Amino acid sequence: MQSYLQYRRLRREVQEDLARAKQSKPSTASPTGTSTPDTARGAASEKESGPDAIEEKPVPSADAPLVEGVTVSRPDEGDGKTVFVVGWKENDPSNPQNWSLTKKWIAMVTCCVLAIALTLPTSVEGPTQDAFNEYYGVEPLAGSMITGIFLIGIGVGSLFSGPFSETFGRNIIYFSTMVLVMLFIMAKALAPNFGAALAFRFLCALFAATPMTVAGGTIGDIWTPMQIPFGLPFATFCAYAGPILGPVIGAYTPEIGFAWADWISMIIIGAALVFVLFFQPETYGPLLLEWRAKHLRELTGDDRYHAEHASASSLASRLLTNVYRPFTMIWTEPIILIFTFYLVLLYFVLFTFLNGYPYIFTQTYGISTSLTFIIWTAMMPGVFIAIVMIPYVYHLTKKAAMKAMAAGQPMQPEVSLYWAMAGASILMPISLFWMAWTCYSNISIWSPIVASGVFGYALVCIFTTSYMYIIFVYLQYAASALGFMTFARYVISGALSPASIRMYENLGPHLALTIVAIISTVMAPVPFVLYKWGHKVRAMSKNVQNKA
Repeated sequence: MQSYLQYRRLRREVQEDLARAKQSKPSTASPTGTSTPDTARGAASEKESGPDAIEEKPVPSADAPLVEGVTVSRPDEGDGKTVFVVGWKENDPSNPQNWSLTKKWIAMVTCCVLAIALTLPTSVEGPTQDAFNEYYGVEPLAGSMITGIFLIGIGVGSLFSGPFSETFGRNIIYFSTMVLVMLFIMAKALAPNFGAALAFRFLCALFAATPMTVAGGTIGDIWTPMQIPFGLPFATFCAYAGPILGPVIGAYTPEIGFAWADWISMIIIGAALVFVLFFQPETYGPLLLEWRAKHLRELTGDDRYHAEHASASSLASRLLTNVYRPFTMIWTEPIILIFTFYLVLLYFVLFTFLNGYPYIFTQTYGISTSLTFIIWTAMMPGVFIAIVMIPYVYHLTKKAAMKAMAAGQPMQPEVSLYWAMAGASILMPISLFWMAWTCYSNISIWSPIVASGVFGYALVCIFTTSYMYIIFVYLQYAASALGFMTFARYVISGALSPASIRMYENLGPHLALTIVAIISTVMAPVPFVLYKWGHKVRAMSKNVQNKA
């Protein structure tokens, strides 16, 4: 709906721009304000054609009025044809980066709703795992692949959703993928056997990967570089709120049938789809410029108006580049290797931690499975604390940017490490050791519950730091860098997820959590090391754009 209204609004703006251009255009002025033989021929042609012909149908003219924001590609460039390149006017209100804060926050809230809705299926089926295994007659290890295959699907899907959105726009990808996700959720719920359930679960994840990449693109569309440190954390926090809330929502579904976890996911995604349909405007600037160029061609009858986006590479080329470039960057970018390894371990810790809840709470304290999954909400206070910290961390970032500007230098990307350095990288191993050695039946259940809250805070802060650092360092190459990181962390964590079940069964929760705590302890110094020597690591990377 909003996209359609935008399309109509752009047409009205183009009509107004053309009217102003015709009123102010000198009779023999070129698009750059100087007379040329081409414009002289255009003027003669216009006189010969007569006013009646112009009224009946727009006729292309070499002396076509150039509206503000349109530039000319010279005949000696490219294939020798003159092309009117459509860009943004100065302070153009249709440019997403010039939108009012209210409109930007509406788009931002929609991204957050999308992130929550499409990440819920990641974990909403956790409470139904036993009922699912019994229904299909599979062992717990095989049944755990329902979660693993979903993570792998998200990893694969993240490589493709970005280039599709950069060709067709953000909203059409949101709409189409949400519809497909609902269809495959329904197919999985009605699957006749375990193999079909796995296949439909993978296909569901393939399209549910959209918010992992496209939502990040939407944020980059609407916020200026200095506003991104304030806007991005909200989206990353919501991306983790979905997996945390999933088991809470599905906690009591086994009592009414395990398929209800799927039906509830469908209902929530359907509600989010309606919200997106009515409130989310198109934010991808190149597509909006293509709409503007199309209106100019139709209203002037001149087919020389083109947006720069229209001459970009084909979809097949975009997909090939998007899939190929991220893998080439791992050989040339030490930073990507460091953060990929960091996030892979983080996700292994996360899903090992979450898979251990039944062993930590149900078996140790004798509470019901449903109540165990309700305890997942214990991580949410940590997320809320991180949200409250956003203005303060943004203040520190802005202060560092102003200091760099005063010195005539670009801002150091290491300021984005503030989130992890705000105790997060240290608190993660502390929370894991805390839970590992206090989850005894003779110790209050509130001890591991509070440890879960500390873990939730550390998790979202470290993830936010990783994303912001890569964006600040790679700028226009950030999509490729993030693409590989997303692919790697989801595919590897998905493959290792079933192994964590064996860890708890063979080692028990104390030793299993101690192992992941030791792993996170080894990684704890990474943000501090990069803050001190990150500029040297960046100097070793070929594609780094910010080498300040």
